[in-house]
Amino acid sequence: MQKRQLTPLDRLLAGANNALRTIAAPAGRPARKNPAADITETDLSDKQKTHSAGLMRVNHAGEIAAQALYQGHAIVARDPNIEQQMQRAANEEFDHLAWCEQRLTELNSKPSVLSPIWYSGAFAIGAASGILGDKWSLGFIAETEKQVCAHLDSHLERLPDDDGKSRAIVKKMRDEEEEHGENAIQAGAAELPAPLQRLMRLTAKVMTNTAYRV
Repeated sequence: MQKRQLTPLDRLLAGANNALRTIAAPAGRPARKNPAADITETDLSDKQKTHSAGLMRVNHAGEIAAQALYQGHAIVARDPNIEQQMQRAANEEFDHLAWCEQRLTELNSKPSVLSPIWYSGAFAIGAASGILGDKWSLGFIAETEKQVCAHLDSHLERLPDDDGKSRAIVKKMRDEEEEHGENAIQAGAAELPAPLQRLMRLTAKVMTNTAYRV
């Protein structure tokens, strides 16, 4: 049976459903096992818990933005293979979102209250860059994942040594983000201009500094 081609309306409705699933509904049960599931919880101090929760809230906000970014790109993708690649990556990112939310609950904390802003902003950026063509859409993803990997590396350095559960989640996320970036490059990503790369780093800095606290 021939697969039905999605219309722009189909894609828009799918994007709206994903937004509701990401922001309004709890992350719920991820498709894959939490990498921290078999790690014993350690006795962290209140200060350590607060710091770990802040970092995991930043990671959760980043996964909110990642969902929106991939959905924004997918909704305007010209090549069906590129669209499918975006959707596969988004599914893995949703597991990341669920793992971060589960860890926040364990740390007696909550996700950022600004999640709708992170989602809407990233979706708009993803769709806007995708309109320029798939190679630029892929280029945006490749650069985003490069910066995300650097950001997660810094979290592995900053998380308490005793917080093995948070560290296991961040490590798994970091490995998969690197893979997503490499896949984008192999699919034909264009290299973004240096000024745009700097703007992306500045925007990410604003989000991370804000999400750490609220």
